[in-house]
Amino acid sequence: MKNKFSYFFIVLFFLILLSSCKSDIKTLPYFNTAEFTPQWMTKEQIVSSKMHTIDEFAFRDQNNNLITNKDFEGKIYIANFFFTTCPGICPQMTANMALLQSHYADDDRIKFISHTVTPWIDTVEQLRRYADEYDINPKKWHLVTGSKKEIYDLARNSYFVEKEIGLQLGTDDFLHTENFILVDHHGHIRGIYNGTILSELERIKADISTLNNN
Repeated sequence: MKNKFSYFFIVLFFLILLSSCKSDIKTLPYFNTAEFTPQWMTKEQIVSSKMHTIDEFAFRDQNNNLITNKDFEGKIYIANFFFTTCPGICPQMTANMALLQSHYADDDRIKFISHTVTPWIDTVEQLRRYADEYDINPKKWHLVTGSKKEIYDLARNSYFVEKEIGLQLGTDDFLHTENFILVDHHGHIRGIYNGTILSELERIKADISTLNNN
């Protein structure tokens, strides 16, 4: 009888331990609205819910290649918005993105996309010069230009950058944001970060690792 009780408590101990380990597995929230309210969801909830995804897009990159959503299918990527003549936050954002590019240089699962918010200035040729200045790998990181309306609509309605609740911004309102947006393999937003802050890169790396392990 004593041996049976001992066996029972050993099994119970390992079940509790296993349960504890499972509860410690890190997962990232989903962001489905402009309020950026985090939502932790089970696989069943994801299937049954209408999840926000990045809208379809088509832009030209620094090599004049047409870049669309299909180039990011099955990939994790970081998106941001900038302009090449920006004297303020953009150089720091680009420098920080370059550090991430270097960190994931050999990881084909990770990509980057930077959309210009001054497409009337940032032609393909201008983006190519900027890419050369920052040693940007065109297979890894796309600097894209296109229709101003399409870029601004994508930024505000799809990535939710610079979105103020109750404030309707139009194409005539200049778009300027320091946000980096983390998008998962399925086009869902999973993180938002201040792209001007160096320490945020460690949080991005940790979250990318979490996505890759889940």
